[in-house]
Amino acid sequence: MDTREYLEDVSSIIKKIPVEKIEEMIALLTQAYRNDNTVFLFGNGGSAATASHMVCDLGKGTVVNGEKRFKVISLSDSIPLMTAYANDYDYQYIFSEQLKNLVRKNDIAFGLSGSGNSPNVLNAFKTARENGAKTVGLTGYEGGKMKDLCDLSIIVPSNNMQKIEDLHLIICHVIFSRIRDSLKS
Repeated sequence: MDTREYLEDVSSIIKKIPVEKIEEMIALLTQAYRNDNTVFLFGNGGSAATASHMVCDLGKGTVVNGEKRFKVISLSDSIPLMTAYANDYDYQYIFSEQLKNLVRKNDIAFGLSGSGNSPNVLNAFKTARENGAKTVGLTGYEGGKMKDLCDLSIIVPSNNMQKIEDLHLIICHVIFSRIRDSLKS
């Protein structure tokens, strides 16, 4: 596949993204902001990078002078904590164990998994639900096991991991931009 074909394929996938679900995610995250709930983001590999990026966008990019700030944390960022849980428990618990210390009722656990089958993401959703938090996620393929653990999920209709990750970042930027604009108006 050449460069143009890659970009044209990404463009065709964008047109299939369920916009109404993006709007629901924007509303849910905005409600969390207004209610002083915390949003926890997490994922592996490229999804970890997107989670960190989204935390930066929401945590810094939504700051309006004199207004409260978004409570947002990336569970993918503490390498010492993740490796300690991976070593002492198992890698599949690196996010759920962190949530046990932090998550409260009505917080949001926001997971990213291209396949929708990452055990550590699935366990984090289970822990979040056990503690009364809402679960949202971005995935691809057919949604994997994750789609059944999410209160709201967006499944990128692709079987190509790189294109799924491309679209996850675009969706995160749409969500962030819309929230930022609403807070500044």
